[in-house]
Amino acid sequence: TRKMNKDAQMRATINQKLIETGERERLKELLRAKLIECGWKDQLKAHCKDVIKEKGLEHVTVDDLVAEITPKGRALVPDSVKKELLQRIRTFLAQHASL
Repeated sequence: TRKMNKDAQMRATINQKLIETGERERLKELLRAKLIECGWKDQLKAHCKDVIKEKGLEHVTVDDLVAEITPKGRALVPDSVKKELLQRIRTFLAQHASL
């Protein structure tokens, strides 16, 4: 559990640094743009419509929809987008090595 605490602490520190520098917001914008560009958003929208048609509008809650589409949404993110974000985070960490 000591290692888990240290990992959690490190993640919190990195996240704080990402927020303070504005990099977290820039990464979110990059991700949003990339997901729209590759058609991810449209695919997910279509999946939502399918789920609603299948279950019937009056039987679907927002929570149901979120539970249904979250795994699909994660699976549909292209590897190239994940790699690009990871590279950006690595570069950021290298520039802020004092963490």
